[in-house]
Amino acid sequence: MCSHSGSIMMLGKGAMYSSSCKQKLNTKSSIEAELVGNDDAMVQVLWMQHFLAAQGEYVPTTTIYQDNKSTILLEENFRASSSKQIRHLNVRYYFITDQIKKGHAKVEFCPTQEMIADFFMKPLQGALFMCM
Repeated sequence: MCSHSGSIMMLGKGAMYSSSCKQKLNTKSSIEAELVGNDDAMVQVLWMQHFLAAQGEYVPTTTIYQDNKSTILLEENFRASSSKQIRHLNVRYYFITDQIKKGHAKVEFCPTQEMIADFFMKPLQGALFMCM
């Protein structure tokens, strides 16, 4: 089954970019789905960094928030953190690992309850919708 990806790019307290789309491939686990979603969002992150630099606003490192600790380990350590279940992943989805090593991005844990991008991917109940 295809997963759903959502991302929001914030500058200060405002959203500069947001997206929500169904992934174009089937993944075997939530870790893979998160990795594919972050890889897709990384392209937009790099474009926005270059755009802001052209406007005179240098952004040294962009923080990507992730609610899956296994995905964070995989993104930061590439194959060193992989197991038999995810060795089949294409090298394409480790583009974010290269960007982390270059210092263009960093990944930090954010609890699921505080993930703003989940608004695009999951149905929210009344109380959660009001908090966001």
